[in-house]
Amino acid sequence: MAYAALSSLRHTLQKLLQPNQQLVCGSCIENQHVESAYQSLCALQVFLEDTTKEAKDIETVKILEKRITDVVYKAEDRVDSSLRSVILADNGDNRERACRSFFGELLEVEKEVDSLKKEVMWIEFNKHGFKSAEATTTSSSSRRYAAEHNTVVGAKDDFNIIVDRLTAQIDELIVITIVGMGGIGKSTLARKFYDDPYIRSRFDKHAWVTVSENYNEKQMLLEVVSSFTEINQEMSNDQLLELAYRCLKLSRFLIVIDDIWSIEAWDQMGRIFPNDHNKSRILLTTRLKYVADYASCPDFPPHDMSFLSSGDSWILFTERLFGKDPYPSQLEEIGKHIVKQCGGLPLSIIVVAGLLGKMEPTHDNWKKVEENLNSFFGTVSEQCQAILSLSYSYLPQHLKACFLYVGGFPKDMEIYVSKLTRLWIGEQFIKARCDKRLEIMAEEYLEELIDRSLILAGDRKANGRMKTCKIHDLLQQLCIREAQIENVVHVKNENVPIFSEGINYERRVIVPLDIHSKHYYCYRHGSGIISTICNLVFTSNAFDNYKLPCSVISHFELLKVLDVSSLRYDFSDVVPQLVHLRYVAAYIKEVPSLAKLWNLQTIILHRFTSRYLQLPLEIWTKTEIRHLIIRGLFIPNPLEAESHGEQPLFLNNLHKLYLYSSPFLAEILRRTPNLIKIEILRLNPVDWPAILDSVILLQQMETLLIEAAYDDRMILSRDFFLPNLNQLKLSATNLAWENMDVLANLPNLEVLKTIEAFKGTHWRLNEDVVFQRLKYLLLEWESLER
Repeated sequence: MAYAALSSLRHTLQKLLQPNQQLVCGSCIENQHVESAYQSLCALQVFLEDTTKEAKDIETVKILEKRITDVVYKAEDRVDSSLRSVILADNGDNRERACRSFFGELLEVEKEVDSLKKEVMWIEFNKHGFKSAEATTTSSSSRRYAAEHNTVVGAKDDFNIIVDRLTAQIDELIVITIVGMGGIGKSTLARKFYDDPYIRSRFDKHAWVTVSENYNEKQMLLEVVSSFTEINQEMSNDQLLELAYRCLKLSRFLIVIDDIWSIEAWDQMGRIFPNDHNKSRILLTTRLKYVADYASCPDFPPHDMSFLSSGDSWILFTERLFGKDPYPSQLEEIGKHIVKQCGGLPLSIIVVAGLLGKMEPTHDNWKKVEENLNSFFGTVSEQCQAILSLSYSYLPQHLKACFLYVGGFPKDMEIYVSKLTRLWIGEQFIKARCDKRLEIMAEEYLEELIDRSLILAGDRKANGRMKTCKIHDLLQQLCIREAQIENVVHVKNENVPIFSEGINYERRVIVPLDIHSKHYYCYRHGSGIISTICNLVFTSNAFDNYKLPCSVISHFELLKVLDVSSLRYDFSDVVPQLVHLRYVAAYIKEVPSLAKLWNLQTIILHRFTSRYLQLPLEIWTKTEIRHLIIRGLFIPNPLEAESHGEQPLFLNNLHKLYLYSSPFLAEILRRTPNLIKIEILRLNPVDWPAILDSVILLQQMETLLIEAAYDDRMILSRDFFLPNLNQLKLSATNLAWENMDVLANLPNLEVLKTIEAFKGTHWRLNEDVVFQRLKYLLLEWESLER
């Protein structure tokens, strides 16, 4: 994946260019080589972004991306390998030799990247080399689907909503949009309206235009005008536009614009439709929510197509397979189980019916299919890819790796957005912007994938922000296939050992827990090139029997993301060896040294022992850390860490922190001034006043959780004011109900949860004090009576 590869290597070089970096000993001349390679990588990223927007030949772009990916991945491996030697060397002659070797490798990398830049810039100079044949108005797959599969089953609510909009007694020209993932039935539903005699009778003129992914203005204009009059194929675009406008002027028309992919296409098309206040309508289908939002009228928001229910899925299946004939009752149970795997997607159901239609409908035949569902649905996926893969092919560069990464999560899993976005950041998929946090950018990436009908929104938090998301099974199959081709993620299954010989340069490996352990003892020399191992399954019954020796993980010397938090296994000795780690989530028995882990951004550690552990003092030197989530571990005194150096120590990039009460808790908070979310557990009430004074200084705080350890009464000062606080959870704090007035003064508080947080049976409300934005209030285990 070219864009992701460029981002990762660029990040490494950017760190080496920082002032006062102490990683490698370098002169100004050597820094110039780092700067040169860095600038070439930036130029290549810009080139990729521009090329994806402008090129019409997707295959040419893919070839180009593969060329960039191969060169940059190998360059990154060389840089990381030699840099690791520098980091692990002592401060004597070994380190000096390692630095010389590193800059020798860097010089070669600079030449390779510069040569690659010149190669692709030459392609940019010769942009006419991209194929620019006239685009047809519709892809063959889209036409075939529209022609063959025009049966509407279920979708009664969808049908009624659109009918109401088409027939609304509103004179204005209305644009009605239908949005949803490929294969969900948007075109089929639109065709149902277009062909309906009652609806057609309400309009004087009708036209169906299929835009598809390759928009061509002239072809579109020819298609519209030819619906009403004879045309001269040689007419210019301006002549056709004027003729189309005149044909529609003063007529009540129904125009269906099917499968539109861009705002620019709509802007060009919109010019031909006059608004004569005569109840004319435009019905538009798209996979892209932002296109639908843009084209829709304010009073008629985009209509999201829903998946079929299990009952409607079965009806569609039997109608496609048996027509009007009754289906054999002995096949119903097996058939419903097979159809359930389609996840309510009409395209998938139709393909399944087509495949089963090629065999005799006997119990034995269908039973064999049921027993081999993975193989069967692999065939289903292949037949659906022509339609679904378009959504992926036309993704912007910055979203491609993010989308493919989601394919590594287990089937049907509700994926926590916080975990997914942290992993994206750890993989360097998220492009930094000076005005937004990476976490906000990552959520925007996810929202964009949802708007493109590639990811499904799941549950939302009490404040409305996304909590979980998921991916449809067919799109997950697309992810896994494309990710393997583009070397983004390799999802291992029971038939493929984790260290297989088949793929050179694996970058990321995701290993489901329920695979038999024998596959994990294979070792292939040189497998250190893998940059990520993620274990994303939470299968508790696998914990006791699953064995993953630390010696195996330690062979992956260039690992950047290690997520083995599902395994209750001690990784204390492994973590310090993986010096390039950006993200680590694991269990530990002893506190690992973090001194040589120069690139850490996310630390998620769980203690694998009954005793409490304290992080090493060097945690205060890890200035890149963004998330510090520790269970059963304490953070050391920053003043003690500071006494070993000359500079004051602050973690200015830390945004999320879990803390246990300690004598120097207030000092820790003063050294982490940009916290966004903090959880303070087992707080000693004696420390409450000092903690409160420190918390008030955290003006960017959005989420705060405080859990007290004892029953002593606490007091909330009227000075307590956090302008950005959005969520607050208090537990066992024993506050007086009068302190609610203080909380009501928080201008952005939307979620308030309490668990035995207030003392007393009566809460006397002050009518002059009103919560300004509160959306969710939970009072749990309180003694409140009135």
